[in-house]
Amino acid sequence: MGMRAVETAMRTLDEIHEEIERLSEERTELWHRLSDQHDPEVRAEIHEIDTQLDRLWDEHRAVRARVRFGDREKIVARARVEERLERAA
Repeated sequence: MGMRAVETAMRTLDEIHEEIERLSEERTELWHRLSDQHDPEVRAEIHEIDTQLDRLWDEHRAVRARVRFGDREKIVARARVEERLERAA
């Protein structure tokens, strides 16, 4: 069961990376268009893609952390148990 979760997360990382690559290529093309002639619409598209890329990199970091360290709720629960044990000792 644990391995299946890792495989799912790894597939998700690959999908995120593919989308990042696609958007990065699109952004490069838009920058070339913008360098030829200033166009407010192209500039707005670049800004939108930058926002999407920021969101995707945040998602990528979160998935990578979940794969490496486990689910956030489980980590917090373990930390609370350890804290209670330390106070009881």
